[in-house]
Amino acid sequence: MSLPERKHSKQPAGGIPGSSVVQINVGGHLFYTTYSTLRKHPESKLAELLSGSGRMFSDRQGNVFIDRDASHFGAVLEFLRSEELPTENIPQVYKEALHYNIKALIKALEETPQMFGEMVGRQHFISKVPNYRENIEVLIRIGRAEAVGVRRSTILVCVLQTDEDLEAYETALQGLQTHRGSVVTFGPWKTELCVKDLLDCVRTDIQKQGYTVNIEPHVVEKSFLQKSYDFFYKLTFTWW
Repeated sequence: MSLPERKHSKQPAGGIPGSSVVQINVGGHLFYTTYSTLRKHPESKLAELLSGSGRMFSDRQGNVFIDRDASHFGAVLEFLRSEELPTENIPQVYKEALHYNIKALIKALEETPQMFGEMVGRQHFISKVPNYRENIEVLIRIGRAEAVGVRRSTILVCVLQTDEDLEAYETALQGLQTHRGSVVTFGPWKTELCVKDLLDCVRTDIQKQGYTVNIEPHVVEKSFLQKSYDFFYKLTFTWW
């Protein structure tokens, strides 16, 4: 059953006539605040909603209804009230700040150590690695395809940090005579960060999607005259 669309009114939505108190239903959870708090940042979606420029819905009790998970709305509301920043779940609150377009909260969260390190440090590095995000999706897709009837699935990852490593790539592949599966290759890249940093990023981004994954060096069998290359790593998904 769809919620009724609310006609715009000069009265504070979900509140007592003549009162500045507002009741908001966010995904089934009620929050009580004031009209002025929600309009503190005029460019935000919350302010637009109450000003009449946004599309408004109400629940059966006449409260403004926002069809969104309420888990982190309290932290957003606390910032509107007191400009106090959350001390936990910062990436999740940041996502809500983006959704509600609260620019002051977005900027403040981006300056926290957690977000600053992620956005200015790690994400900048990732942007320098060719096809990084595509490779993450390829790893997950291959891992899932090989998960049938097994507890773990292992994929070989090749990491080439420099142009010189890339030139030796074909020779290094010849040393994988016993490997018949897929090889996903990262690099080269133009920053000072090392292979360990890249592997940490790969592990982090796969684990963010809910997977249990481990990465360790892959030892290549070599003959007496064969040169050894430290390009290869085993990435292992554990399914149960």
